[in-house]
Amino acid sequence: MTQLQLFRSILVTLTLAIVAGCATVGQDFATHNVDQIEIGETTRSDIQEMFGEPWRTGVEDGKRTWTYGKYRWSAFGDAETTDLVVRFNQDGTVSSYVYNTTE
Repeated sequence: MTQLQLFRSILVTLTLAIVAGCATVGQDFATHNVDQIEIGETTRSDIQEMFGEPWRTGVEDGKRTWTYGKYRWSAFGDAETTDLVVRFNQDGTVSSYVYNTTE
């Protein structure tokens, strides 16, 4: 094996190690509007306008939930996570929400 081939092999191995050491799940969303959410006042339409389409939807204790989140892990540094979980009343207004971030 020539020095150039050895160098390329090492470079490819290092690149694969870096790529394999990182993972991202979810999607970016605007977080500057979180403090504008008002329990019993803000509607699903308002939430969609502020944050876009939710990354996940579901039901918790009979209430519709929307989750916005981006989770980035790295074997070479600290994790960076941001998530917003919004629960809605039957009338479509916000029942409760939780916002967390490591930033």
